Amino acid sequence: MNTAQRLGYGKEQKLLIVNADDFGLCRSVNETVVELLKEGAIRSTTIMMCSAWSDDAIARFRISVPHAGIGIHWTLTSEWPAFKWGPVCRSRPTSTLTAAGGWFPETVAEIERTADPEEVRCELIAQTDAAIRSGLSPTHADNHMGSLYGFYTGKDLLPIVFDICAKYGLPFRLPRRLLPVGGRSIPSELLERAKLRVRQADDRGIVLPDYVLGPEYRMRDGDRYEAVKSEGIGLLRSLLPGVTEWIAHPARATAELRSFHGHPDKREMELAFWRDVDVRTVLAEESIELIGWRELQLLQASLSA
Repeated sequence: MNTAQRLGYGKEQKLLIVNADDFGLCRSVNETVVELLKEGAIRSTTIMMCSAWSDDAIARFRISVPHAGIGIHWTLTSEWPAFKWGPVCRSRPTSTLTAAGGWFPETVAEIERTADPEEVRCELIAQTDAAIRSGLSPTHADNHMGSLYGFYTGKDLLPIVFDICAKYGLPFRLPRRLLPVGGRSIPSELLERAKLRVRQADDRGIVLPDYVLGPEYRMRDGDRYEAVKSEGIGLLRSLLPGVTEWIAHPARATAELRSFHGHPDKREMELAFWRDVDVRTVLAEESIELIGWRELQLLQASLSA
């Protein structure tokens, strides 16, 4: 049974969660995400509580879209040289989570090699508690740059994630089924580890989407909007029955964003994509229904009742 069926839909129904990552990153992202939530073009977002712009994001959200889905974008990396952030936890040392200057490291590989699991646990809890103290009611969780999945070393941190998701009643961004990307095959070791983690999430009553996808967030050589649009429409037309989460990074390419971000124009293309009338037409033609993470959280709550 797929997650759409568990939500009460038919087994062939295609449900899509468009989640805007990096809410709280900067003013441009905050303004854009709130606008798209108000328009209904997207249904959910996840906030970076370690960023200096998180307070601005929270204020905009609570005023303009308080009933939208908002999750925690658990963050352990700080990838842009000109704009940094670090741990929120103040109750214990976090030295294994930081690089030069006390900031999070730039790469996922670094955090996988150095992070002490218990420091990770405390930091994820601190980020979650900070959101709750601010007045938010988190609907789900995911992670910045995939830093909890063990992509580089095989040392994932998902058992800790499941502990926290169970404690706070949060569904999590972990696909029940892995999809090959760009024609590449999935290593058998990764497939087996993914199946194990899905079983562990099920055992804890944590609800997962069936699939997770999204366009490449980096700007590739020669990228133009029409090519990005064509790729995105192709992904929409190939959606499988069940619940799919689409990882989105929309923002206007303002001077602020350009001052630190390596791929600002790609973010603006993603903004254009979710406002494109042709995209709305494809959603209707393919009978794809937009939902949010709140529906998955309500399902999770019903399982623990």
